[in-house]
Amino acid sequence: MNKKDILKSFNDRNKNTLMETLDIEYVAIGDDFLTAKMPVNAKVHQPYGQLHGGATAALAETVGSAASNFFIDTENQFINGIQLSINHIKSKREGVVFATARNIHAGKTTHLWEVTIVDENDDLISVAKMTNIILKKR
Repeated sequence: MNKKDILKSFNDRNKNTLMETLDIEYVAIGDDFLTAKMPVNAKVHQPYGQLHGGATAALAETVGSAASNFFIDTENQFINGIQLSINHIKSKREGVVFATARNIHAGKTTHLWEVTIVDENDDLISVAKMTNIILKKR
């Protein structure tokens, strides 16, 4: 499957999920990364009109989980996130943020990802580390 088709299949799975609610869209894929974007607007603001840290964490976990699918047998295995740690560096009121997951470790039972979140000006917004566990489908 080519990269365009992979992105389409990932985006198609977002229907009727939190990802659709937050308008998260996968936009780029490479040999060592996966990137998704999310608009920053009132839908993802906290009461002070800034990007909510929980929405940012949801974006980080979304892209980190999805990226693990490249390292597993998706017919017989699935991914669950088991740990997410995120540092918020800069606030954001409007525009777009992009989360890029890069693999640190792809073992047989766990994957570790670094997820960098930047805005449309390439300003660093947040940095996350995420651990996924690989489970067998029943």
